[in-house]
This record gives sequence, structure tokens and C-alpha cells, in this order.
Amino acid sequence: MADFRVFLPLTPPPDAGEITLPAAETHHLVNVNRARPGDPVVAFDGQGREWQCQLSRVEGKKLALLQVRSAATRPPLPCALILGQGLPKGGTMDDIVRQATELGAARIAPLATQRSELRLDADRADKKTDKWRLAAIEAAKQCGNPFLPAIEPVRPLAAFLDDPLVAACELRLVASLHPGARPLRAVLADFRAAHEGRALSSVAWLIGPEGDLTPEEVAVALAAGWTPVTLGPLVLRCDTAAVYALAAVRCDTEA
Repeated sequence: MADFRVFLPLTPPPDAGEITLPAAETHHLVNVNRARPGDPVVAFDGQGREWQCQLSRVEGKKLALLQVRSAATRPPLPCALILGQGLPKGGTMDDIVRQATELGAARIAPLATQRSELRLDADRADKKTDKWRLAAIEAAKQCGNPFLPAIEPVRPLAAFLDDPLVAACELRLVASLHPGARPLRAVLADFRAAHEGRALSSVAWLIGPEGDLTPEEVAVALAAGWTPVTLGPLVLRCDTAAVYALAAVRCDTEA
């Protein structure tokens, strides 16, 4: 993988021989990462398409041009992961978005839950969503992920549970500290046994904020067909729980 990666907010035409970078990507490539003409650069559009390029020239501080050497489309990861994350306080959600992007999450849904300490009005919520999308782009550059997760606007838990794309997932798992939660290994084994060993193609996770989901919220999720899952005998921070949950399924589906 080349040392330099840039994100293309607009997908170039299939026969593009040259790509003009927008000002923000030019700044990051040339001024932050100190790329120079002749350096190899991989451009990606966040939808699986990549262009192997060479930085051909820089005009001023806001315009860089890439000479396209080849283009390819990479296949998606074998299991689509959706993360519904109860909003944590401070900047913890930024870290969750970065780590979920590194683990190949397809969608990330920040949720306003009963114990979420972070309360956002419409304007602040929009700004936060934009910030999380930038965090996902930076993580994708760092880890070589050609797919960007869809970062959804903050919404209530009920709206997430009613989302048709979420409801269509083969497994819907809620991380739970409450009695009756099953080990993840057992849940995955039951799925394989019921589907003749077939690997999962889609999983939705629901993770609470600090202090976890309330018993009432867990009950609503269970009534909607979600499976309560324990993440082990120790009480994890919500950001650790999100990473653990996504990584455990990713490891199982790629074994």
C-alpha cells in the first residue's frame, strides 16, 4: 500500500487520466503529509473504488493533480456490520467512529438514549455528524479501508430499532449486562447450526452509553427481536464494548 492516500468526495469518470484534488485533500497530502511530485498516491471514493496514481504537480497551496496509473474496485468485506451506539460523553464517539471504520463497519448510528449525557440541539448535532464523517475519512486513509461507513444523524433508539435496513440484518445483537444475556460464541454457533454452516452476511450491534442501556430500553429491543449478548465477565467501557463487539464478529466471519 502506498504511503499516501486521499479521499475523493466525487467519483471520477471511469476513463479519467488525471484527478484534481479538492483544496482540503491537497492541503492534507502536500502540507501535512509532505508528498512531493513523483510520489505514489492511492485515491479512493469511499465506495470501494481506488485509483493508483502519481502526484504529478502542485499548483499553489490548494490544487494538486494526480496522474492515474490504474483503477480497480475492491469487494466489500464478507459481513456488513451496523453499529447503533448510545451517545457517550465528551469526544468518545470520535474514537468509536475511527475504530469502527478500521474494523470495516458499514453503518454507524449515534443514538440518543436515556442515559446519554451528551444532549445535542439540531445545529450541534449536524456539526457533530460532520466531525464524525471527517474522523471516518481519516481512519479510512490510515487503515487502507476503501469503504467509508455511513455516519447517520443522531436519532432516538426507537427510530434505529424500526429502521428497515437494521431489521433486515441476519443477527441483531444488544450488548447487555442484564440477566439472560448469552455468550457471543454460543449465539454465533447457533446461527451456523441453523444455516448449515453458512457464514453471516449482516450483523447489527446495539451498544449502550456510559451506564449501559436501561432495563426498559433492553426490553424494547428484545421485544423487537434482538438477542441479548454478554461481552464477558468484566464491565467494559462503551468504546471498548463497541470495538470488542465489532472485532469479535469480524474475526468469526473471516475465519
